[in-house]
Amino acid sequence: MLLLHGFPEFWYSWRHQMREFKSEYRVVALDLRGYGETDAPSHRESYKLDCLITDIKDILESLGYSKCVLVGHDWGGMIAWLAAICYPEMVTKLIVINFPHPSVFTGEYTGWDPTMCFSFQEYILQHPSQMIKSAYYYFFQMPWFPELMFTINDFKTLKNLFTSQSSGIGKKGCRLTAEDMEAYLYVFSQPGALTGPINHYRNLFSCLPLQHHEVTMPTLLLWGERDPFMDVEMAEITRMYVKNHFRLTILSEASHWLQQDQPDIVNKLIWTFLKEESRKRE
Repeated sequence: MLLLHGFPEFWYSWRHQMREFKSEYRVVALDLRGYGETDAPSHRESYKLDCLITDIKDILESLGYSKCVLVGHDWGGMIAWLAAICYPEMVTKLIVINFPHPSVFTGEYTGWDPTMCFSFQEYILQHPSQMIKSAYYYFFQMPWFPELMFTINDFKTLKNLFTSQSSGIGKKGCRLTAEDMEAYLYVFSQPGALTGPINHYRNLFSCLPLQHHEVTMPTLLLWGERDPFMDVEMAEITRMYVKNHFRLTILSEASHWLQQDQPDIVNKLIWTFLKEESRKRE
């Protein structure tokens, strides 16, 4: 089971799932390229989506496996969707948390154009509410200034993402402890630690040609409805791109940080999905 975190997170965001699923899986939570102690190339071009997807394939092979259950949250969800599309033989089951199928950003279309690139701009131009929620995508295109904004006032922006009423973990969720927050601050306060993660977004508008857009393995999409960054409508539209068993569960009291916010519920839903699919094969 390979776990891909989002922004601004690192492998630690999966601590509840690593403990839960180790009884039946070898569970590996990565630091994505540029995060934590993972290699952080200096060139922005090194963070293009095709590089990030290839990373997943290479890491899986280096661990001695040809297949995995692939789980992604937020930006890690984007990478998980694309890895499942580009390397379907590598993913036995796909689990994504709070990130829609990449082609949802393009709106509906007919036919499969092999030269088509997904266009985040097109979706948000058609959905003004998502345009407001996604303002940070454009802010991250600026050089050096986003990194500065995260560091000022003792990383107040980073803390607020997880704790504020507007974007933080929900009232009924598992709040981050002081030790949890200290772990995040330690990782992102290292010299240059924010540039690699933000470079992921600086390549968002680059073209990634897809031979097809269909997801062919059983897929579970979990969504915290109180996500201030993504319209829940995108979760519903995602259904049309999965050509296999698809389960969508929307949790009304949960935030964007779902696997940390509601770990017991998330773990139970994942177990149900995994066991359900195992019984179908039998």
